[in-house]
Amino acid sequence: MKATIIKYGLLVLTTGSLWLTGCRKFLDESDPSNYTEENYFTKPEHARSSVNAIYASLREPMGGDFGGGPWTMTEFATGQAATDLGQAVDAIYIRTLRNTADNAFGVSYWRNYYKGITNANLSIAKIPNIKMDATEQKKLLGEAHFMRAWYYFTLVRLFGNIPLVTEPVDLKSEQIRPKQANPEDVYKLIVDDLKTAENAGLPWVDAGGRASLGAVKSLLAKVYLTMAGYPLQKGAPYYDLAAKKAEEVVDSKQYKLFESYYDLHNPAKKNVEENIFMIQYKTQVIPGNWQSLIIPYNKNISAYSSETGGIYAEESFVKSYDPADYRAKEGQFFFTEFTHQDDRSKKVALGAYFIYKLFDVAAQTSTANSDLNWSLIRYADILLVYAEASNEVSGPGAKAYEAVNAIRTRAKLPALSGLTKEQFREAVWRERWYELCFENVTWFDMVRLRKAFNVTTKTFENYVGHKFPVGRALTERELLFPIPSVELRNNPNLVPTKGY
Repeated sequence: MKATIIKYGLLVLTTGSLWLTGCRKFLDESDPSNYTEENYFTKPEHARSSVNAIYASLREPMGGDFGGGPWTMTEFATGQAATDLGQAVDAIYIRTLRNTADNAFGVSYWRNYYKGITNANLSIAKIPNIKMDATEQKKLLGEAHFMRAWYYFTLVRLFGNIPLVTEPVDLKSEQIRPKQANPEDVYKLIVDDLKTAENAGLPWVDAGGRASLGAVKSLLAKVYLTMAGYPLQKGAPYYDLAAKKAEEVVDSKQYKLFESYYDLHNPAKKNVEENIFMIQYKTQVIPGNWQSLIIPYNKNISAYSSETGGIYAEESFVKSYDPADYRAKEGQFFFTEFTHQDDRSKKVALGAYFIYKLFDVAAQTSTANSDLNWSLIRYADILLVYAEASNEVSGPGAKAYEAVNAIRTRAKLPALSGLTKEQFREAVWRERWYELCFENVTWFDMVRLRKAFNVTTKTFENYVGHKFPVGRALTERELLFPIPSVELRNNPNLVPTKGY
């Protein structure tokens, strides 16, 4: 039996998954109230709901409480994040460079993102057979291809050699326990998927938060930039591709930087202007669930019952900003004091630099039910992708300066000018570190560049050998997260990650 269950508008697959672990009895049972693949994919609304289901997996790693949150794993891996949450052992193992293949954060990404891939594969295979409006059908397939590319792009960067599954899988399939693919093949699929999505007729902007043409082109620019660097090292031709694709986004005039940093965490600014692609949340329906993780431990500043101190910025990183940089000013990207929950006229010293750019003011002060989306791609990132990639091709041109200086102008910093190619390169990297911190971007930059930021010298040094605040140094093994041990046990065809 190939069962699929429809619940709350989301398609939850119970077969064809890479995380299947002993539910044969359930799968063999028949329930006429359940949809199956055979009787489900027959109507346009089935196509729509199946694509809606693909997005759901984005939310799963985003939680956070006293056990920490999976989304923090790439932040602790930068050396720029600290925690007061002693029971969040998975975070501590990463932060102290003692990570293991038993880390539950990695399991969350692996299982949920492959779940998203499974749902995408099913939609891509089944939707072409549904009789429906051809234009809508093409757009839905474009969304499915975009989402599959997103999941694979994240997984291949996190884990390296990963299984590549592109078709629905059932209990009789050879792909039920797939072997790992060459990363080059994974990247080929990612690019092919994004090119398909690019030609699917998607709108440039989607205020409802679905995949848009702007999101597709932005992700393709980021993919090309990554392919130019490590581990594929495709170099100049791919920097050129990245620059041209990012330039298309810039030249479209569909996006713009927010005037205020407050808009980065303003629910009224979901999916518009600077926010190109986001994980969708809705207060009282599916509220954003990371708020208790980003506030100090038991300082009594929040409407949330749990105040965990789960993640905040290392002081050395915040103090490495230029003293004039507006992003490092109180209440911009970070905050060190806030009002007391029982008396909002009273200020409480927090004792560290907590992350204000992720902070939902209404939820924290009154509702304890966040309406914030989580930004996955924002326009500032694409401006910096363009600046970096175009510089690698032909040095710092006028348009590259314009892109990076737009970021600096908002930060109330002087414009850059007269730099060599090498100076401009590091200047753009610094802007990426400072602008995109705590948005699940920096560690991926470190790995593709094989570089780390030295907060003392404010220069970049080799990734391997870079010393963390805990006193230990990065090694080659930290260039990847380990394939989870539970997956190795369930699938004997998987080879453990080197060093784990």
